[in-house]
Amino acid sequence: MTNVFSKLEPTALWRYFELITQTPRCSGNEGPLGEKLTAIAREHGLDLRTDTVGNLVILIPAAEGCEAWPTVVLQGHLDMVCEKNNGVVHDFERDPIEVTREGDWLEAKDTTLGADNGIAIAAAMAMIDDAPPRHGALELLFTVDEERGLTGATHMGPEMLKGKLLLNLDSEEEGTVTVGCAGGGDTQMILPLEREAAPKGRWVARLSVGGLTGGHSGLDINKNRANALRCLGAALDHLNSACLSLRVVSLGGGNMRNAIPREAVATLLLDPTERERAETCCEDVLQALRVEFGVSDPELNLRLEVVDEAPGQVLAPDCARRAVALLLATPTQVTAMSREIPTLVETSTNLGVVEETEGGLRYTNCTRSSIGKALEGVRQGLKALGELAGAIVKLEPAYPGWAPNLASPLLARFQEVHLELFGKEAEVAALHAGLECGLIGEHVPGMDMISFGPTMVGVHAPGEKLHIGSAERFYHLLKALLLALEPPK
Repeated sequence: MTNVFSKLEPTALWRYFELITQTPRCSGNEGPLGEKLTAIAREHGLDLRTDTVGNLVILIPAAEGCEAWPTVVLQGHLDMVCEKNNGVVHDFERDPIEVTREGDWLEAKDTTLGADNGIAIAAAMAMIDDAPPRHGALELLFTVDEERGLTGATHMGPEMLKGKLLLNLDSEEEGTVTVGCAGGGDTQMILPLEREAAPKGRWVARLSVGGLTGGHSGLDINKNRANALRCLGAALDHLNSACLSLRVVSLGGGNMRNAIPREAVATLLLDPTERERAETCCEDVLQALRVEFGVSDPELNLRLEVVDEAPGQVLAPDCARRAVALLLATPTQVTAMSREIPTLVETSTNLGVVEETEGGLRYTNCTRSSIGKALEGVRQGLKALGELAGAIVKLEPAYPGWAPNLASPLLARFQEVHLELFGKEAEVAALHAGLECGLIGEHVPGMDMISFGPTMVGVHAPGEKLHIGSAERFYHLLKALLLALEPPK
């Protein structure tokens, strides 16, 4: 183990977490990690189940004398959100995550850490070497492509699981047990691009938004953080009013549909005589954005810089106008709070990515809600907006939420164990985020489920942190719960 992990306990947990951080595993590229876990399982003589999409189940037999205990599913996802700061050299398909320790935290300063959901995989795999002395059969379910839309859980067949007790290990706050989550669905608006020859004698500029805090598009949406794409839209709108010569070459930003975008950029052409006016306009926009977002995004910056290479084409004026209008008009915010739980976000939507594709400029929106009709209502609004702008709109299949069951026997047992270990019961909560429990529950009717995990901050953004002591307590809680899940006598 490297110096970061060498003195951490329990050894089994951190040994597997180190292995996971050293293995590339962006969404869609989970194969290398799956192969390593498969090899470890086979070395221990354990049976496996796989399916056509890449989900993996590793089977750990019950401890001797515990064959009659219920089978328990330990579940996490193999993939991670791969984000890095602008200008950082890191190849997520090849390079390991560089983990550092700052006091009681593990972090990756310039990239995401992948503790979401690597710590779950590590805790589950550690049961191969370090399970409690008594436990029922364990099914370690590792799904793929969770971060891009819960693809693995969506296409998992019911034959993959035999157990009816599910411990989802994808929560991010110690002392909380999650019993429900929002459903969600993506909306793609593809704006066809019309181009024409670039005018001569213009200076070429790169307009960039950066330094934003970003974060999870569900868990952090209520923090009112700046969205880089909306900031870019505001700047382009003001520039268009101030500079009659403005022509847009390209625009885009964001990397993940389920992350609040931290960076966005546009390439522009301007008449040299309007350069000073453009620079003044950008400075005015920056000051206005800092007034609005100075608390949530203290490092927010907006830069207008000269670019050497001149483009051959620009967007036609009407096409550019509609492209900017979509940046400004597409909602990216909380749209409703829960009527039953005032502190819980009920419905939200986030403009996560704008990128050029073969079909045009694609705007990807991630919408969440604990109410199915509300979810579809927002998506229908996005569809209407996109079509008004001349875009081709596609509503991706939605995934279901997970309805809380406060009478769950598994929840009751968890609370007993939590009280015994920590002197108090855990706070019961529902999340405004997509957990795979709703989908798994549809595939396996009658599944009793809870979700818990250690404290993490800044997930889905560079600087993501995992609290070391919290991870250790989470691991001991998991083992104690497995020990307590014996059948009624």
